[in-house]
Amino acid sequence: MRVESDRGSRGVALESRLGQAYDEEAFLYFLAMERKRSERSGSPFLLVLVDLKQEPGASVRIARAVSARIFSCLWLSLRETDVVGWYREERVAGAVLTQLAAGPMPEVADEVGRRVTAGLREGLPAAVARRLQIRVYPLGPRVKG
Repeated sequence: MRVESDRGSRGVALESRLGQAYDEEAFLYFLAMERKRSERSGSPFLLVLVDLKQEPGASVRIARAVSARIFSCLWLSLRETDVVGWYREERVAGAVLTQLAAGPMPEVADEVGRRVTAGLREGLPAAVARRLQIRVYPLGPRVKG
């Protein structure tokens, strides 16, 4: 389903030619479904979170123009099958990555983190990129932690 406006349909926060970024409610629904699927299949997945820090420990509201660039950069760094959206509306962007390459999850998470970080730093203004906090969490039944 293609949506013309930024808020034209429940569940879609914004859309670009690269894909959809879901609102918080829809994104958390996909995350919950992936947790259940992971429990059934035994397959781990990754949760990527991106936010901006004004000061240590304090996330700030992400402006619409900046969020559009963040989501666009995420789509360029990830696969078409990954889910991207708001983990916390206007504060923390997220991505859920499934069907991961074989290998130890810490190494897979580190590689995804490097790829996402490089894509965001390359695609965002330097003043914004300096304030990014990017975290990658391996999740699922086979993840030791």
